[in-house]
Amino acid sequence: MFPNSSNLGRPPFPPKYQQQSTFFTKLPLNIPPAFLSHQQIIVPPFHFRSAVKERFVTVQPMAYGSVSPVSRPDALPSFQGRKRQSQQRVPDDAKRQRIHSHDSDTAVVNQAVPLPEERRCSFPASISVQSPVLHVLGSPALTGCVPPLQDSLFPDPAETRLPVASDQLSQQVLELFQVCRQQASDLDRKELCRTELQREIQLIFPQSRLFLVGSSLNGFGTRTSDGDLCLVLKEEVNQKTEARRVLSLVQKLFSTKLSSYIERPQLIRAKVPIVKFRDKVSNVDFDLNVNNVIGIRNTFLLRTYAFIENRVRPLVLVVKKWARFHEINDASRGTLSSYSLVLMVLHYLQTLPEPILPSLQKNYPECFDPTMQLHLVHQAPRIIPPYNSKNGSSLGDLLIGFFKYYATEFDWNHQMISVREAKAIARPDGIEWRNKFICVEEPFDGTNTARAVHEKQKYDLIRGEFAQAWRMLQDKKDLNCILPLKVVKQKR
Repeated sequence: MFPNSSNLGRPPFPPKYQQQSTFFTKLPLNIPPAFLSHQQIIVPPFHFRSAVKERFVTVQPMAYGSVSPVSRPDALPSFQGRKRQSQQRVPDDAKRQRIHSHDSDTAVVNQAVPLPEERRCSFPASISVQSPVLHVLGSPALTGCVPPLQDSLFPDPAETRLPVASDQLSQQVLELFQVCRQQASDLDRKELCRTELQREIQLIFPQSRLFLVGSSLNGFGTRTSDGDLCLVLKEEVNQKTEARRVLSLVQKLFSTKLSSYIERPQLIRAKVPIVKFRDKVSNVDFDLNVNNVIGIRNTFLLRTYAFIENRVRPLVLVVKKWARFHEINDASRGTLSSYSLVLMVLHYLQTLPEPILPSLQKNYPECFDPTMQLHLVHQAPRIIPPYNSKNGSSLGDLLIGFFKYYATEFDWNHQMISVREAKAIARPDGIEWRNKFICVEEPFDGTNTARAVHEKQKYDLIRGEFAQAWRMLQDKKDLNCILPLKVVKQKR
């Protein structure tokens, strides 16, 4: 889902003659597994206790930022201890992969990932009042609106207050959001799978960490959202060679030792290679990459945008459902990724005459510093207050305005969407943007998140759908005219 970063606050690329690292020659063998950590994000409230009952797994709460090896005698059992489902055949609804990028297949190196050296064993059984999460929740001086990392032993943060719907279209948007947004049980299943996969992968790569990223944590997930995983290694990894070799080992693990629990593991040799697979226990499809840590950074940037204004999440969910229904939301088939669609909605809300969103990277540069170490990324947005916009537009009016903006106002041929700058800017002259139909800037590394749209036919289809949605919504003010709500709600 996330584009690869060439500069994430890590050292500059080494010369080409140094890019063949000795990573695999230095890989230690027969090392016992490192500690098992947990990342816990609450959207909506996240209950590990109920998950434990469902999965018969003992979960030891740990913080997202815990990275150093810690010996835990009560670590989770391996995959072999998981309760298997009945022998029902899982529907084969995985995305068909047709990744044929027209970009040059240049070697991309993800440098050594900055991780803390000190031991960080946070959230033991009895949680200290010095816990950073508790300090935030209990401090009257901090008025952050983003739900923090939260241990299940303490009360869940209050759900963000939803906007008032005063017209039919706004009510339809709100109802669809409430039915389709990701639930606590959905996040539980993904987190427990991540936890157990990390334990197994650490038998091969003892110093690795497995992060859950993307829509599962950024506030824009739905009941049917896939899970995105980032395997973080301290060693630098060349995405063209070594990342594929790492993922080949992961794929082999999934197809042999874990074959009773993981099905259809497939290595996709894209610019940022991934392993696609399905967890049979949770029935969730996952994409797993190596060291593409830009996904960790932008997960928490988007998470902040999701919660600083209560109209953002309903709008994004409806746009994603609309795009999926009209078959323009699949980067592997040459259309828009969900990430690009989210950035397009945020950009529109930033460019209104009375903006609904600011540029968080401009207003809070210290919170979204691309050189920040990974174990601090999740903590940075916790003090950002809600954005008090003077724009009182309803959800319905904003949805119509979104389609109008891209149908009639945005200059697709000469402009680039920039959430970082909170405006449309002139396209750069670099190869990343040359001859591209749609240009959406990745907020951290400046790459084009819409580079998959490389056929004019698909580009025309996308623009046509935006124009048609605007005309129909403007005329009928009924969401059903562009999205069959009954069908979508059933699929969720």
